[in-house]
This record gives sequence, C-alpha cells and structure tokens, in this order.
Amino acid sequence: MTLEGKTAVITGGSRGIGRAICKKLAGSGFNVGINYVSNPTAAEETLALVEQQGGKGFLCPFNVADTDAVNEAFKKITQDIAPVDILINNAGITRDGLMARMKDSDWQAVMDTNLKGAFSCSKAAMRGMMKSKWGRIVNITSVIGFLGNGGQVNYAAAKAGLVGLTKSMARELAGRNITVNCVAPGYIVTDMTDGLDSDIQQAILAQIPLGSLGEPEDVAASVAFLTSDDAKYITGQTIHVNGGMYMGN
Repeated sequence: MTLEGKTAVITGGSRGIGRAICKKLAGSGFNVGINYVSNPTAAEETLALVEQQGGKGFLCPFNVADTDAVNEAFKKITQDIAPVDILINNAGITRDGLMARMKDSDWQAVMDTNLKGAFSCSKAAMRGMMKSKWGRIVNITSVIGFLGNGGQVNYAAAKAGLVGLTKSMARELAGRNITVNCVAPGYIVTDMTDGLDSDIQQAILAQIPLGSLGEPEDVAASVAFLTSDDAKYITGQTIHVNGGMYMGN
C-alpha cells in the first residue's frame, strides 16, 4: 500500500518539534497541513522548508482549544483539500507554577490546549478516517507525563491524560483500521530549552543516560514510523524518545 499523497495535519506545526514533523512527513510524500495560532511568519517559514525539499503543504490556522474553530477547520480542509488521513496532535502550552499557588485559569488553559485539543481534533478528523477505513493518529505526550515534575502539575496531568485517551481511542477505532499511538519526547533542543540557565541544563543532562538533549528530528522519526505501513500492527502504544531518562512501560 502506498501512502504517498495522503493528507496529514500537524497541530502546533510551525516551530520546534512540530516543524520537524512537518518536514519529515512531507518527505514521506504526505501533503502536510501546518497548524498554528499566533505566529504566521513561523508557519510560512515551515511551509517554505517543506516546499524546498519537494514536499507539499498548506497552512491551517486555528486554535485547538476552541472546539468550534476545530470543527470548522477540519470541515474546510476536507472540502477544499482532502479528508484528513493522518493527525499529529502536537500542539501544547505550559503555564508552570507550584500547585499551591497555581491559578485555576492556568490549570484550565493547559488542559484545554494539551488534552481537550487532542480530543477535539481527533474527533473531527476521525469521521473521514472511519469512512475510508484507514487512518493514523499520533499524540505527542511527554516524559513529564510519566515522571511528573515539580511546578508542572497541570502539564503532567494533561500529558498523562493523553496516554489514557490514546489507549481508549485505539480500542474504539481499531475495527476501522485506524491506529492511535503516542510519542513521548524527553528534553529536546527547542526554543524553550535554549532559554534555560546552564545550571538547569546540566541538572537535566545528569538525568539522561545518553548524556545529551534530543533533537526535534529524533521525535519526528518516531512519528513518521507510526504513520507508515511498517507500523500497521501497532496501536495503543507509546514510543519513548528520551535518551533513557525514563525506561518504564
């Protein structure tokens, strides 16, 4: 079965890990939809990078935390381009702070984007997948969802929730030949990690057996595998991309 020409949507696709995923999937022959909310310049740059390597792409701005916007966006993509065959739920935010002082609004903002956003996008995308009896959904969770982290109870809870969401979706959709899996990055070189103090970076490195931060392309490679036909018999699973920082099941 050839997957070339299938349509993929990557939420939070304009920068960092999302950008790497867009480039990798475009290189696999997919027509990639680059989702973003507030940085059209970065999204245009990602689209240019996709096209420079001979790939195809399109921009799809919408806020994954807004269910109505999600439904309208996927409807428009289906009508104007093609039904979505592959969905990568990568969009995420942080609102860090110790639990004792965390505002309800900071808790809810992270839940709405990181967990509810994946639910809403998956629900919108799966309609076409169920009709065609083929689909791939990959949810980007985090090592923090497995280890926990002080000051990130909202982020950890949302990322852990993605794992449960993935397993339940995998069971519901398996009969329609739709696989649902997770990729759980550890600490990856991004704008966020670049801004950390050197002492904090060294403390992080001390927890990683391979002794280095990961690259966005490391995550993208696992995502590309799970969307390929080589992974057609894998569903409900999590691939950990963390240099050995977490080795649990």
